[in-house]
Amino acid sequence: MKTTQACALLSLALLGEACLLPGEASGGRIARRQNASPNNTGIAIGTGDRFDGGKKVPRGLGTQPAGTNLTSLLNVNEIKSAVKGLVQEYDLEYFESPYKTYENASFFGAKIGGEGGNCSDAHHVYFNAAIHARERGSSDNIIYFISDLLYANKHGEGLTYGGRVYTNDDVKRALSTGIIFTPLSNPDGVAYDQATHSCWRKNRNPAASGGNPEAIGIDLNRNFDFLFDFPKSFAPSVGPNVASEDPTEQTYHGAAAFSEPESKSIKWVMDQHKNVKWFLDIHSYIGVVLYNWGSDENQLRQPYMNFMNESYDAVRGLMPDTPSNNGVYGEYIPSNDWSEKVFAAMRMGNAMDAATGRHYQVEQSSYLYPTSGSSDDYAYSRHLTDHSLSKMHGFVVEFGFGNDEVDCPFYPTPSQYNLNLLETNAGFMEYLLAAADLGVGEPASCAA
Repeated sequence: MKTTQACALLSLALLGEACLLPGEASGGRIARRQNASPNNTGIAIGTGDRFDGGKKVPRGLGTQPAGTNLTSLLNVNEIKSAVKGLVQEYDLEYFESPYKTYENASFFGAKIGGEGGNCSDAHHVYFNAAIHARERGSSDNIIYFISDLLYANKHGEGLTYGGRVYTNDDVKRALSTGIIFTPLSNPDGVAYDQATHSCWRKNRNPAASGGNPEAIGIDLNRNFDFLFDFPKSFAPSVGPNVASEDPTEQTYHGAAAFSEPESKSIKWVMDQHKNVKWFLDIHSYIGVVLYNWGSDENQLRQPYMNFMNESYDAVRGLMPDTPSNNGVYGEYIPSNDWSEKVFAAMRMGNAMDAATGRHYQVEQSSYLYPTSGSSDDYAYSRHLTDHSLSKMHGFVVEFGFGNDEVDCPFYPTPSQYNLNLLETNAGFMEYLLAAADLGVGEPASCAA
């Protein structure tokens, strides 16, 4: 069996465990587990504020004794409080985007490390989390990882994530890449999901709902400016997981690209930091690391066959069908770019495997299912549509393997939550080291 065919079959097997549940992937509404207890919502959500408005500092599993477990998920307020604690303890640079959400929440983040100074040009890696509200633990994973990095750096220690061990030299090398992180990119959606346990995916913008509560919200990971006009760009037979124009569906992409303050804020972060070359969007749950492209199968030999060429409209998304197999279309990618993506993704997947022994698949995004308007493809496409911008590799990690015991399988058990932390944090560390090995550019001068 050819590799492309094997990947396609694997993707069908994994689809029921991805960001979209089986009924949703076929154009249905939220599909919950039939045999699960409706009163079981996985690991408890924290009450109050364990970080006391930023007066206390979070600390991850990588700098604590083996067997340490965290017992509750961060609530929305604690996510921001944790970042404030890190900012105060380690003198990070905190920022908020100029765009407020529908419910007037802030889009916030912080940046650390980087050779040559603490200016925008010194930061080369961008982590984003919680773009899909129900994917619980996404924010926690990046916050506790950053906490570990900073603690280990300050105290001259290394990091241990289960079976994966890193030295203090590794910590310093990881920090030298310069890191930006936005841990809560869908604050309205996460707040609603935590309050209702409703398996909510989208944001909370009601503009297209017509008063129907099930039609509220936009899928933020279909709202970026990459092949946004999917009915024109993709083959008609490609399924609704690409995107949807129906507000009742989970993949409703909104009225226009960047119609939403949350997606505009991610673009704003990218625009403000012109030297970012590595972007990772954190999702659950399928146990896979994904790399560009997500529109169709990659191909190396026809540069003219690309997402900007309208002569290939209405044929994208059919897989496997690359020209090398007498097919119609494949998304062009330079050989070196493809190699670098596979190198970083494989290192990340292997590190996650080593942390706990659970296996993470590594594959091109389109083999999961073709998509339009996604954050990772937008990140990589930017330098191709605007040559003044730097190239930014796009990746997605789908952490965890789902919870069969709960109504919404995106809600991990306490044990799964801690395994997810170990796996993602080892993967994030390896991602930074891979970026450092492949090169993030010259150190910034940070001249006034």
